[in-house]
Amino acid sequence: MQYKATSPEEYIPQVPKERKSALQKLRKIIKENLPKGFEEGMQYGMIAYYVPHSIYPSGYHCNPTEPLPFMSFASQKNSVNLYHSGIYAIPEIHDWFVKEYPKHSSRKLDMGKSCIRFKKMDDIPFELIAELCKKITVEDWIKHYENNIKKN
Repeated sequence: MQYKATSPEEYIPQVPKERKSALQKLRKIIKENLPKGFEEGMQYGMIAYYVPHSIYPSGYHCNPTEPLPFMSFASQKNSVNLYHSGIYAIPEIHDWFVKEYPKHSSRKLDMGKSCIRFKKMDDIPFELIAELCKKITVEDWIKHYENNIKKN
């Protein structure tokens, strides 16, 4: 589902009412736990957290006018999806998350490359997401991005 929002404050009121409180809590957890330097805004129709051009002027190699993406979330048709670039790009982060997930949820992990899907709002492991947010600093993400992802 694509919502017409230009800010997180516009986005959340548009989602189905049964998801609003979960998305508000998710946003709060991310903002409180992401290391300094990441900024919040909208990217690709989702609430996003990225490295701003003021820190990384080159931007995203796929579209340099966009700041360097890091993490985002969205209310989709059948689930709330959390996207985290570190889970996709850094095997240690992926492995840590997969290992920790069962300690925080009785549900089977529903995960793609960088996407974690939550079909039931009560099953979002907020404490685990808080820990995930703390795992990578802006500096670490830029270094990893330049060394392993960016196409010169």
